[in-house]
Amino acid sequence: MSESRFQFSARRWVAFALAGVVIADIQAGAAHAWSWFGNGDVSGRAAVVDGDTLDVGGERVRLEGIDAPELAQTCSRADGRSWDCGRDAAKSLATLVNGREVTCRSEGRDKYDRTLGLCSVDGLDLNAEMVRRGLAWAFVKYSSTYVKEEAQAREARAGVWQGEAQTPWFYRENRWAAAESRAPEGCAIKGNISQNGRVYHMPWSPWYGRVRVDAGRGERWFCSEAEAQSAGWRSAGLR
Repeated sequence: MSESRFQFSARRWVAFALAGVVIADIQAGAAHAWSWFGNGDVSGRAAVVDGDTLDVGGERVRLEGIDAPELAQTCSRADGRSWDCGRDAAKSLATLVNGREVTCRSEGRDKYDRTLGLCSVDGLDLNAEMVRRGLAWAFVKYSSTYVKEEAQAREARAGVWQGEAQTPWFYRENRWAAAESRAPEGCAIKGNISQNGRVYHMPWSPWYGRVRVDAGRGERWFCSEAEAQSAGWRSAGLR
């Protein structure tokens, strides 16, 4: 082999080796950012979607056994004044997470194919803490796990228990019924295209009333979240 050909081969081998190191470093960084386990458990840095939902490494996790006020929902204080309980719940969850690693033990998946998780940060049970703060209800339709924490919050008149508050499941039901009666063919979910990409808005979304569906731009209505997600659209969530 000539010297020039040998040098070229050597350089090419070194380049491949360096590329392998870079790829390994990237993979190691991704593994550090979040981990997925065969049983559905996830761990990593989390982004808050709303008061009872997280994104952990791209995996949507619904906090099992609790139901927080929707983002657009308001509640009443003891003096009758209104407060943004839905946004405050999301902010409180974000403060609890605060850029730290979240570990979520999977309790299965819901009808929207989200992981149902029992999530913690540094040993603190996030699900229980949100109920304890009065910023989520025990979701007794599906679980009685956090009934004790809800009783404690009610006795302390914490969060939603300081005044009048509608449970989020009734809030969603009422918003859906009103939107369904006005939507084309009763399909009440708005698919919007913006600088944030293709997102869908549920009738209880804070931005629902401002969104206009323009079919000429490829926007559309959906009858269910599952339909929207299967079409490649994502929840507007918390911006």
